[in-house]
Amino acid sequence: MPPKRASQISPNASVPPIPKAPSSATSSSSSKSSSAPTQTAQTAQTVLFDLWQRYLNTTPQRVKLIDVFMAFLVVVGGLQFVYCVLVGNYPFNAFLAGFGATVGQFVLTASLRIQTNPENKREFGSVSHERAFADFVLGSLILHFFCVNFIN
Repeated sequence: MPPKRASQISPNASVPPIPKAPSSATSSSSSKSSSAPTQTAQTAQTVLFDLWQRYLNTTPQRVKLIDVFMAFLVVVGGLQFVYCVLVGNYPFNAFLAGFGATVGQFVLTASLRIQTNPENKREFGSVSHERAFADFVLGSLILHFFCVNFIN
């Protein structure tokens, strides 16, 4: 069998050498790169602070209360998952029922938030706040009924 042509060519023959940069350019680029992350961090911090201030100033109190409840549900779901990973999930159906209840309640609360937010009045103009809350309560009762029955 004749030798392959590719094996006769050295691997470095086809790659042109990369020229070295002068030392003055290297020092200036390193000073620019060290200030870039600091500037980006300050910009991100400013953006987050402005976002938080706008949320506090423009969001109605009812929507803020719903947001706090949603954050609570996220924490409870996270704690349940961490407990399941660290300690164990012996009654697995109990874990599934508890975790499903927190996820389902989060979804129902997100629906309530969307329907009662004044910025969404155009999409949900025909749904009153009382009707949205009644739907939320009814959905919560059905959800928890299934979760309690799933535990046994």
